[in-house]
Amino acid sequence: MAKPKKSRTSAPDPPKAAARLPWQPPAPPVPTALLISLAALLVRVLVSVGPYSGQGAAPKFGDYEAQRHWMELTLHLPPSDWYRNTSDNDLAYWGLDYPPLSAYQSLLHGRIINASLPEAVALRSSRGYESPESKLLMRWTVLSSDLLVFFPAALWFVWAYMRGGIGITVEERREGWMWLLAMVLISPCLVLIDHGHFQYNCISLGLALGAIAGVLSRNELAAAALFTLAINHKQMSLYFAPAFFSHLLGKCLKRKYPIVEVMKLAFVVLGTFAIVWWPFLHSYEAALQVVSRLAPFERGIYEDYVANFWCSTSVIVKWKRLFAIKPLKIMSLSATILAFLPSFVQQVKSPSNLGFLYSLMNSSFSFYLFSYQVHEKSILLPLLPASLLALKEHQMYGWFVYFALFSMYPLICRDQLLLQYIAVLALFFLIYYSPGGRHGKRLNISCRAKVVLSLPFLCSLLLHVTYLQLEPPKRYPYLFDALIMFVSFSQFVILTLYTNYKQWMLDTHSRSVGMKKDL
Repeated sequence: MAKPKKSRTSAPDPPKAAARLPWQPPAPPVPTALLISLAALLVRVLVSVGPYSGQGAAPKFGDYEAQRHWMELTLHLPPSDWYRNTSDNDLAYWGLDYPPLSAYQSLLHGRIINASLPEAVALRSSRGYESPESKLLMRWTVLSSDLLVFFPAALWFVWAYMRGGIGITVEERREGWMWLLAMVLISPCLVLIDHGHFQYNCISLGLALGAIAGVLSRNELAAAALFTLAINHKQMSLYFAPAFFSHLLGKCLKRKYPIVEVMKLAFVVLGTFAIVWWPFLHSYEAALQVVSRLAPFERGIYEDYVANFWCSTSVIVKWKRLFAIKPLKIMSLSATILAFLPSFVQQVKSPSNLGFLYSLMNSSFSFYLFSYQVHEKSILLPLLPASLLALKEHQMYGWFVYFALFSMYPLICRDQLLLQYIAVLALFFLIYYSPGGRHGKRLNISCRAKVVLSLPFLCSLLLHVTYLQLEPPKRYPYLFDALIMFVSFSQFVILTLYTNYKQWMLDTHSRSVGMKKDL
């Protein structure tokens, strides 16, 4: 009887390697970081091809003309006349209203443009100057600033964040840093405002980001110097001041010689201020003239339809009509302090690196929602720490980016940047929801809760179309702007309540695991 033949089972085919995206391990760190940076740079270049703020809109044009005009002034006038009304410097026409470091940046860029296209920055005769060559040069000044300041700061932060393993798992620490870098560098609002609308927020935000990286890597003195430079480039960087002050003070108080630690930081801050302000310290009047330009209270408590408390509630309470400037200043200051105080106290009491990042967001949100003279572009400040928390708070960050960009939708439409708006937003969420990304698990919530959460999103989609296709009633010409403001404001309030809660909950967690290593 023949023996039955044993069936031969062929060995299973080796699994095919799945297609990997740049942030999916294994990936060589340096080439991949370079690839992500180049992709972020390419996005900026493509956006910069489009129109800019006030293009062809005489007589005052827009922010592009303001930046060009400041280059003209700083190039041809002595520092003593930069902030003073003279025959060559009409403060009513885009007078310089940023701190001295911003003026020095304008001087540097003015010299670069003057070497290639002097008519673009000629004194008086260049007012409203527009040409393809000047646009190219102006755009390159922003791109180079981004590359020299914001990009290195982002790389430093990601290195410090991952090295410290701040609030993330071992797997996220090993695999998530490239996704985080992409989230920080490809920030839709920053790209559209700096490289579309035309500003230099990348410098002040890059300096602030470098200061944050300095804190996380325990280089507090370097952090103090960088943050002081950020304040001296754009005074809106003060939105982060309570977070920096409370966190560093809390750390100093827990060290062996707290007074010495505080004095070292104070020396660095005062020394940096003195260096930046040196040309204006020859007299009290000169310094006061600069300060008066940095706080334009006469413009009112808000401009346009910004999604903060004062503008959103002005439909019911006519703040500008009921109160003079002085009481409004006191009210806004009090409301801002009360809003950031819980976050401030928590960091003085229990400083930690993760708490510091939450505090940065809570502090900047407090200023955005309640301070005096807030612009819609100021949402960039709370967006920065939100991007730094993207690994920890992925759901929150995606939601925030969408509504932050939505809050600037009327500005984007005025600048004719709708195509760039759609493209950058789509690219961001393509990366955010990509395979291997760290967008997180789905929230385990009820269907009723999902419906409630989807309402503002559906309203925003409807308003996107309505704003472009329908004319508002003649009696209410800014109806759609106001509706966009209301929807965005409601989400910002929810987000700031959530992040304040998360920051205070860190105290409970720290008691169980301890956070002394952050000190």
